[in-house]
Amino acid sequence: MIFTPTKLSGAFVIDLELRTDTRGFFARSFCEREFAERGLCAKYPQCNISYNRQRGTLRGMHYNRTPHEEAKLVRCQAGSIYDVIVDLRPGSATLGQWMGVELTAQNRRMLYIPKGFAHGFLTLSDHAEVFYQMSEFYVPDAGLGLRYDDPGIGIQWPEAAVEVSDRDRTYPDWHAEGSGD
Repeated sequence: MIFTPTKLSGAFVIDLELRTDTRGFFARSFCEREFAERGLCAKYPQCNISYNRQRGTLRGMHYNRTPHEEAKLVRCQAGSIYDVIVDLRPGSATLGQWMGVELTAQNRRMLYIPKGFAHGFLTLSDHAEVFYQMSEFYVPDAGLGLRYDDPGIGIQWPEAAVEVSDRDRTYPDWHAEGSGD
């Protein structure tokens, strides 16, 4: 695996190292040792799948209140998405900043998201399926969010969202001095 640091400390884009031959390829998509050597979360007790029928579906921006923050390893198994994270870690040099990366079934790229980040994505194709490895078990009352179009953060989505849940559409603006809730 090739770990490429992003502009947000602790977040990585991860590319597979393909071993190819006439049959196709083989690649590792996770190695507990390699993650731990980089100080990344290496235990994922829960995995989730998000299937999205329509291009332009936006999910996010979600995060969890303390002490239930989650590290995530995200990849797109079918179709394509624009995956976005926002640094919400108090005291971070990049607090309130965002970054995005295109994850597709073809590029097989993954995004490692440390604890303390909001996360969301916009589907760039119909029938996009996203696979998440989660560092924590689901706690329903811990979930928070910020608006995907919060002007204080200024995420530049590559396309307009055409499908957004009422919950995601009505999250409050986030402010660095608050937690967004």
